[in-house]
Amino acid sequence: PVQILAYVDGVVKVGETDLKPRMGFLYPILTHNISLFINATREHDSGQYMCTVNVADDDTIKSNNNVGIINLTVLVPPAAPTCQLHGSAIMGANVTLSCSSKKGKPSPMYQWQREPPTLQVFFPPAQDRARGTLKLTNLSLEMSGVYVCRAENQAGSKNCSIILEV
Repeated sequence: PVQILAYVDGVVKVGETDLKPRMGFLYPILTHNISLFINATREHDSGQYMCTVNVADDDTIKSNNNVGIINLTVLVPPAAPTCQLHGSAIMGANVTLSCSSKKGKPSPMYQWQREPPTLQVFFPPAQDRARGTLKLTNLSLEMSGVYVCRAENQAGSKNCSIILEV
């Protein structure tokens, strides 16, 4: 463990970490609420944080009753995904559209849809939401159009699109 913030003998001490300019006590210490804030959170701020309270001349503190632990998970919205076409878009052939985002916590889920004027939403087994793939079989001229993929998690969503010309 690394000490990031302390209040000892009336003095606030901030540890030399990358959190130093982004954190502090939320309230004045005299309020007895020792909540802390972290501004401009980053993915690597995720982890386990422990609060220990030791009161001078207090003999009642035994075992770990003076310790609080919280797990922080910083969510990261998906990065703009990349859409790709795999295969040859000729009549009667099969192609796979793929969608992939390099960032996102938790890992994004993907949703393909064909844009109007011929709006179409896809479901398994043609679409794999976890892998971001859409399999189109026995292509016809009517299947030409704009296909949009949305990468989405609890932190946000981003789109990419691809034009299929059969």
